[in-house]
Amino acid sequence: MPWTVITFYKFVQLDDFVELRQPLTELCKTQGIKGTILLALEGINATVAGTNEAVEKLLSHLKQDPRLADLTHKTSSAAEQPFSRMKVKLKKEIVTLGQPDVSPTKKVGTYVDPKDWNQVISDPDVVVIDTRNNYEVDIGTFNGATNPQTESFRDFPDYADQQLDPAKHKQVAMFCTGGIRCEKASSYLLEQGFEQVYHLKGGILKYLEEVPPEDSLWEGECFVFDQRVTVQHGLAEGSYAMCRGCGHPISDEDMQSPYYEPGMACPNCYDQLTEKQRMRFAERIKQRQLERERKSL
Repeated sequence: MPWTVITFYKFVQLDDFVELRQPLTELCKTQGIKGTILLALEGINATVAGTNEAVEKLLSHLKQDPRLADLTHKTSSAAEQPFSRMKVKLKKEIVTLGQPDVSPTKKVGTYVDPKDWNQVISDPDVVVIDTRNNYEVDIGTFNGATNPQTESFRDFPDYADQQLDPAKHKQVAMFCTGGIRCEKASSYLLEQGFEQVYHLKGGILKYLEEVPPEDSLWEGECFVFDQRVTVQHGLAEGSYAMCRGCGHPISDEDMQSPYYEPGMACPNCYDQLTEKQRMRFAERIKQRQLERERKSL
């Protein structure tokens, strides 16, 4: 049975976010939906999977709230349920910048539609910054974009404080996978006194969906946080796989490495696994094989 995977987020003031948790948890469990929903004062962020009917009921429930009536989402499909359980978490931030007082509900940069993005980032006076993690940037990014070399989004404020100057960098354009990180980062830079801050509306995914390859300034593939691992133009599935040991994307070249062990480790993590982890991963591989054999009977 195919599963429908939806991702969505919205920065919006949710003073009652604590009270929203229980009804959402009950609805998702009743409908057999699994995944994660984050709730905070600044909004909602989620990736969940279920039957098409189930996720439609979830979206309908959320949109009954006037604050979420215009909620937009991205959809993909999976042959198997990609999540093992349902979690609705209460957080300080729906995407962790480490700056809970900074919120796009208070101040936000200029949204740029994908069709207008090439013009913005081709301006030599605009500093273009990829707000994603270093391993994501390595897989693909926009031509000429700066890689802040961050290991997590929480590192972005330090990068901005050390490498960016409001007096020198008059125009800054930022992008990320789906838009949530660059939207939050735009709010942070405006708080720091930057004059003009742009961010790609809908993120890289919307750009790859709408901009034809022949007009694109994107190079490589885009890492996504689901079973596809990476996508290309038109959101076609990419060529990368996922290391079961560390969760990093791995290329065909990585899989030819002597340090690659299917389901166990890759060149990124082979020397970091403990014996206990190796035993756990080996048991996981064994159980998956047994499950495949049972299904084939």
